[in-house]
Formats: sequence, C-alpha cells, structure tokens
Amino acid sequence: MGLFTEERAKQLGTFIAEQGATVRQAAKRFSVGKSTVHVDVTRRLRTADRDLYDRVRAVLDENKRERHLRGGIATKEKYRAARGEDGD
Repeated sequence: MGLFTEERAKQLGTFIAEQGATVRQAAKRFSVGKSTVHVDVTRRLRTADRDLYDRVRAVLDENKRERHLRGGIATKEKYRAARGEDGD
C-alpha cells in the first residue's frame, strides 16, 4: 500500500469518525468516489490504524441501521416540496 493511499485512508477515517459522516459525505468532501472511500476505510484502514478503523466501523454500522429512516424522510420532504408545502 502506498503512503498516499494510507494517508488518505486515515484522513477519510478521521473525518467519518469525528463528524459521524456518511460514505457519501466523505466522498464529496475529499473529491473521491464512494467506492474509494469504502475501500479505504474498510480495507486499508484496518491494517493502517486499527483503533481508527474500529471507530469508523461503529459510525458506518450506525449509518447503515439508520439508512432506511433517512431515505424515508428524504422522500417525504421531496413530495412535500413538490406540493408546495413549507414543512411546518
């Protein structure tokens, strides 16, 4: 593993762990693809920094458990906006 990819994995992991960010948010913030983020924080980070990997894994697991809720809220807001409601 190259030094650049290891460092990127640590930066992505730190961002996700500290911000409670999703893979999509991390990808946007660091201008990389979602697949790159996923590989970096699930494979490369495991060997580069196990403690950080464990913290990131906890955030990713929580995001996965809540994913269906966020999707439902987003859909609800989408249709509310289409009807012209203000959301209050």
